[in-house]
Amino acid sequence: MRALPWIIAGVGIGVGVTILLFNDSEPDYATGYSGVERAARKAFNWGSRSRVEGKVGSVAGAIKEGVGQFTGDNQMADEGTADRVIGNVKDAAGKVGHAVGETIHDLNR
Repeated sequence: MRALPWIIAGVGIGVGVTILLFNDSEPDYATGYSGVERAARKAFNWGSRSRVEGKVGSVAGAIKEGVGQFTGDNQMADEGTADRVIGNVKDAAGKVGHAVGETIHDLNR
């Protein structure tokens, strides 16, 4: 039962991060070319999903790492560190996806 508050905190943080990332305003894609608009929107949406997955994975990894260190379980702490790093990489990839979507839009105005 000691893990329940950590689980609740992790879920709460994940929900908060999800809400923050999905409330990003999407750029206007009125280029006149539906194929280009669709490609820009897909890249931007992929970036959003990847950023959410990355943030949630990073937070979950940090919680797992903390619980592992608190309980003395080195394997769990190492897994948490790996999850946190993977989450950070996914978040960075999502930022690239956002930039690609915005660049496609800006180049085709």
